[in-house]
Amino acid sequence: MDNQTRSENTRKKAIEAALSILTREGVGGLTFDSLSRESGISKGGLLHQFRTKDGVLKALLDHQRQQFEQIAHAYIAKAGATKTEPCLSSQIAIYRESARQPHSVARAVLAALVENPELLADFKATDVERMKKMREESSDLELSLLRYFAASGLAFNSLLGLSPLPESMLNRLFDRLLDEAAWVSQKPPAKTRRKAVS
Repeated sequence: MDNQTRSENTRKKAIEAALSILTREGVGGLTFDSLSRESGISKGGLLHQFRTKDGVLKALLDHQRQQFEQIAHAYIAKAGATKTEPCLSSQIAIYRESARQPHSVARAVLAALVENPELLADFKATDVERMKKMREESSDLELSLLRYFAASGLAFNSLLGLSPLPESMLNRLFDRLLDEAAWVSQKPPAKTRRKAVS
């Protein structure tokens, strides 16, 4: 095995260990010592890979971004052609999947928010682009935003352990959020002005 492959394997193992620690102990439990114990990688090896705790969080966020992109691409490939709002639908699918995962990569966002919110700057920029796409594909942006933020709220409440909802109810709610026919805009059609007859 060459050095690059070994380094990638070490990084992947460390990220998986970090997600386990975040799930079990929260961000306060994520230290180089705990990461070394959990991953079986020496503390020196971890410091070589990440240098600082922010380096670990940044690696987690990058890993999360890649996983979310894969979920979105898979969803679009499977159901996207039938959706009038594919960007919104793929985002709801991402939140659904993150709520299902026992060691969700979405915990990286929560950890970064607690430790160093500046690490989320790239995510904020991506959200601006996402909102732009949603605006372009939506006939009722406010309704689309309600669906988007309802999905994110369900996911993050579930990840924080604050949701009293059983998994079956959570799945039904995500199904409804993804059902575009159930969210037909209630906006009245635009009024056309009559020309005055002379």
